[in-house]
Amino acid sequence: MIDIKRIQSSSAGSTVGSSSFFTDKRRNGIKMLLLVLPFLIFIFIFSYLPLLGWSYAFCDYKVGVSIFKQHYVGLKYFKMMFSGVGNFTIVLRNTLVLSGLGILCSPVPVIFAIMLSRVRNGKVAKVIQTVTSFPNFISWILVYALFFALFNTNDGAVNILLLKMHLISEPTNILANADAAWYFQTAVGIWKGTGWSAIIYIAAMSGIDQELYDAADVDGAGSFQKILHITVPGLLPTYFVLLMLAIANILNNGFDHYWVFQNSLVTDRLEVLDTYIYRIGIQSLQYSFSTAMGMAKSLVSVLLLTFANRLSKVFRGESIF
Repeated sequence: MIDIKRIQSSSAGSTVGSSSFFTDKRRNGIKMLLLVLPFLIFIFIFSYLPLLGWSYAFCDYKVGVSIFKQHYVGLKYFKMMFSGVGNFTIVLRNTLVLSGLGILCSPVPVIFAIMLSRVRNGKVAKVIQTVTSFPNFISWILVYALFFALFNTNDGAVNILLLKMHLISEPTNILANADAAWYFQTAVGIWKGTGWSAIIYIAAMSGIDQELYDAADVDGAGSFQKILHITVPGLLPTYFVLLMLAIANILNNGFDHYWVFQNSLVTDRLEVLDTYIYRIGIQSLQYSFSTAMGMAKSLVSVLLLTFANRLSKVFRGESIF
C-alpha cells in the first residue's frame, strides 16, 4: 500500500527546502545590491547627473540666470559647428589625424610586450619593464619640460650633440615645426604610454596555455613560429577590445598633452577638440557653443563604440557587449 502520510511529509519537506533555497538566493541578491549601491550612487552623481548641463547647448546661456529662464535657441549651436565658425573643421581634422596616427601605432605595445617576454634574464626584463613604464606616471607638464630641455635652440642637449657631430649647421626647433608636429606628438605619446600599455599584454600572455608552447617545441617550432602561431592569436582578443575602445575615443585624444605642447607656430596642427572646447568655453565664455561641441563629441563616441562592437561581432564572432 502507498504510504500517503510519508508522501505528504516528503512533499512538504521539499517545498520547505525549495522555499529556503529561494529565500537564501534573494538574501544574497540583496547583499550584492547593497555592496554595489555606493558605486552606483557615485556613478549617478558624477557621471549622469552632470548630463543635465547638456541643456545649455539649446539656449543662449547667461551666467546667473536660471536655466528655466534662458532663451531657447534649438539647434543653433550644433549648426554653428559645421558652418565654419571658429575653425571647427580644422580642429576636427587635427583630432582625427592625431587619433588615427595613435590607432595605427597601437600594435607597438603588443610588439614590445612580445619582445620583452623573450628576454631570458628575469632581472633584466623587470628593469626594462620598470623603466619603460615610468614615463606613464610623469605629468605632461614635466614631459614638456624634458623635451624643451632636449630640443630648445639655445642649449638643448639634442641640438648641441648634433652640432658637435656636424650633422646640422644650425639649431633646429622641432617643438615649433608645424610640418612635423603630428608625427612628433605621436612619437611622444608612444614613448609615454608603450611601457604601461605593454603590461596589459604581458598579463594576457600569462593566460596562454603553456602546453601549447611545449607542444610546439616537440614539433620543432622556432621562436618566431611560436610567436606567430601561439602568442599573437592569444593576444588578439585583448588587442581588439583595446582597439574598439580606442576607436570609440577617437574624438577624445587628451587635453593635457596637446595643451602644453601648443605654441603660436604649431597651434593650427595641435588644436584638438578637447583644447578647443576649453578655449571656447572658458577663455571666450561661449558656454552654449562649447557645451554643444562636448555633447556632440560624447554622442559620436557612443556611436563609434557601437559601430566598432558590431564590426567585431561580424568579423570575429565576439563582442564586448
